[in-house]
Amino acid sequence: MASVLVCYGTGEGQTAKVAERLAAALSDRGHDPTVVDADDPPADLDVAAFDAVLAGSSIHVGAHRPAVTDFITENLEALAARPTGFFQLSLSSAADDEERRAEAAGYVDSLVESTGWHPDRVGLFGGALRYSEYGFLTRLVMKRIAKGATGDTDTSRDYEYTDWEEVTAFANDFAAFAEGRLGVAPPATER
Repeated sequence: MASVLVCYGTGEGQTAKVAERLAAALSDRGHDPTVVDADDPPADLDVAAFDAVLAGSSIHVGAHRPAVTDFITENLEALAARPTGFFQLSLSSAADDEERRAEAAGYVDSLVESTGWHPDRVGLFGGALRYSEYGFLTRLVMKRIAKGATGDTDTSRDYEYTDWEEVTAFANDFAAFAEGRLGVAPPATER
């Protein structure tokens, strides 16, 4: 069993939902996940105390959550010493066209360049549109962004684009990688 920190930053809560789903999948594999909101971490959080780390962020107006970028930068040495993964939620990942998906990958490339962190695994997931939670100006901006990305501009409802099977598959892939690197037996062989 490995201890895994799942640290995330979210705007309207979709990245938090993904972090919880990742933790559930890791737990189902027999690992011990701890989920932490990067905007409100415990004062005694010690990244070096975990065997592996997943960090995740939503994208808003082309940028990752500042608290996640700070978390990565402040813990770069600890992250480099253990298996790590990064997960990102964006409307670009929800789009069907390759140009938008390349845009989503470009956000990760920018994060790597700005922080110097090279996660071992990366998951790109569709996020959500929470029109019901946006103020007037944000709703207008998000409607314009959505028009090009997903086409979902009906502001009378919310949209969720996260492929939950893809999230679980990412968690299992990351767990298998971490198990191999840490020398932890996969759950099937522990029985």
